[in-house]
Amino acid sequence: MVAGRYRLRSVLGSGSMGTVWSAYDEFLHRPVAVKEILLPPGVTAGQANELRERTLREARAIAVLSHPNVITLHDVARQDGEPFVVMELLPSHSLAELIRDHGPLSVEQAAAVGDAVAAALGAAHNAGITHRDVKPGNVLVAEDGRIKLTDFGIARNVSDASMTRTGMTLGSPAYIAPEVASGKAVTPAADLWGLGATLFCAVEGHPPYDADGDPLETIGKVVKGEVPRPSPGPLAPLITALMAKEPRDRLPLAQVRRQLYPILEKAPRVLFGPEMFAAASGQREEATDTREISASPVLEDGAAEASGELAADPGPLPFGPPRAEASNELAADPGPLPFGQPRPADTLAAPRPAATLAAPATAGRSTTATVLLVVASLVLFVAAAFGGFVAARVIGAQPVAPPSRDETSAPSVPQPTVFERRTGEASSVKGAQDGTFTVDVPADWTRFTSSQAGDDLPLSTLVQFVSADGSQMLAVNHFPKYFPGNDIADYVKALEKSRSNGEFKLVNQAKLAEQDGLTMMYRTIDRAAAGSVSRTTYAKVFKQGTSLWAVSVTVPTEQEETAKTALYDRILPTFQVTG
Repeated sequence: MVAGRYRLRSVLGSGSMGTVWSAYDEFLHRPVAVKEILLPPGVTAGQANELRERTLREARAIAVLSHPNVITLHDVARQDGEPFVVMELLPSHSLAELIRDHGPLSVEQAAAVGDAVAAALGAAHNAGITHRDVKPGNVLVAEDGRIKLTDFGIARNVSDASMTRTGMTLGSPAYIAPEVASGKAVTPAADLWGLGATLFCAVEGHPPYDADGDPLETIGKVVKGEVPRPSPGPLAPLITALMAKEPRDRLPLAQVRRQLYPILEKAPRVLFGPEMFAAASGQREEATDTREISASPVLEDGAAEASGELAADPGPLPFGPPRAEASNELAADPGPLPFGQPRPADTLAAPRPAATLAAPATAGRSTTATVLLVVASLVLFVAAAFGGFVAARVIGAQPVAPPSRDETSAPSVPQPTVFERRTGEASSVKGAQDGTFTVDVPADWTRFTSSQAGDDLPLSTLVQFVSADGSQMLAVNHFPKYFPGNDIADYVKALEKSRSNGEFKLVNQAKLAEQDGLTMMYRTIDRAAAGSVSRTTYAKVFKQGTSLWAVSVTVPTEQEETAKTALYDRILPTFQVTG
């Protein structure tokens, strides 16, 4: 039982981020889906908090959406401090399962999927949300024909001020957009690529890139290779227009739906027959229990199935007082309302004459006596209030006099940052032990390791340490076997090329005296619908053997003066390659 309310029944699916349970809401008596976060063994407290935050991010992302093609969020519950996301339970199969078990979809089926996902993404983008992981596994198809987009676990609202973790591989390599794979800023156009790749898989029966191969090789093909073309057919031009390398060249969602409409207009009424949802023998467990707790049948027009009789009395509600017995008589007069409003009968009554309203309450009392009585009452009230204040201060052993100006204005002393020695692993793709390092990092920063491919640069391993609020970051980027085929100037040029005009400004650059390398300071601008965020990066780029290392500290530009001394100058001297 989660939060004393949600009874878990069976596992519907699991992945690296958590387990999704079929559950029952004992409070509202309805089936639900509950997503439980999974903490891998050995994670630090900071990493555990990051995983919890991703779960809550999914909840926040879905909560602002209300659309027929998006899974509905019901609640975020906590059990023993851990968050559980409670969502609509849709008895369904993922599009990935349908393609795996039955092969490519028909043109009409793929068009229905494309229209539903495009509608869901349109609602998300209008709310300022980018999904980032549109793929067949995140598209649910129900037997009644409903199609919904789910799993906003890595979605991010563009209004969030936290730092974009440039270079992190967000999404599935076989469906990731080229700009995301190369570490550039994520925009809603990344979802257009994901939609195109999903439709590619729907009509071809396999993803555009090898989903089971080496993820680093796959990312390299996505960034630098040719875009796969679908077989000729009605949807081929649409898929090609969505999977354009340049984000600005991708077909907008409104045009996607406009091009799909003629296909859907001629499509049969039932696109996904019951045979597509029959479990293949030996491939699935019977454990999902969704048939037992599925929602009530729904007619084709969406209305609940009608019944000639009223449902039996379900008993008392799970909260509040018991229901009143049915009666043909009105309830007894409840008496006066508990606040100073006149009762309806008084409101409708004719107003009394002004002389009557002004009459003294007690006949024969003079005006002078009334005034003296009021003044005496006020004096007694003030004396009682002051006496109560004094008594409370004395009982609480607090001084009666107010605190002095010096006591109230003394600023709090900020706590010094605690650093600790951390080890990172930035070895090459083939696993050679040439990328281990140690560095001093603030103790509450969380580590992330990923691989990236940038413009005109070979594959590299990126290790990032990110502050708790996401605004500050230490990045260690290792390019194995970078030399002699490249030089440090190539890295600087690629860094400038990775940003659009005006989004990168090199402030200063100087050569290192003791080794082959340089130091840099540059500013970047991340643009989003909610506005632009300027960040400053201090970096040291140097050659060691045949490898190139880039160690940098990135902070909001308004912090650049203090951050250089407090972070960059403190961290960089402690960096050491150990393997």
